[in-house]
Amino acid sequence: MAKKIKTKTDDIRKLSDADLQKQIDESYRGLFALSLKRETLQLQNHREIPRMRRNVARLKTIQRQRELIAQANPGGTS
Repeated sequence: MAKKIKTKTDDIRKLSDADLQKQIDESYRGLFALSLKRETLQLQNHREIPRMRRNVARLKTIQRQRELIAQANPGGTS
């Protein structure tokens, strides 16, 4: 299982900053849709919500790491 997450993380790290932000926005929309489904009792798999939350957290962590690297290297060399 750890290998699958590592692969997912590696794929996320390959995204550009704009694509990463787009993924974050899409994940938030997906999380909102899942929340609506849960409230209207249409959600079939209740484990989708924590999975989506972890995905958002993973994306935001990588985004924050890039911000910290950019602050540490003001010249743009990473």
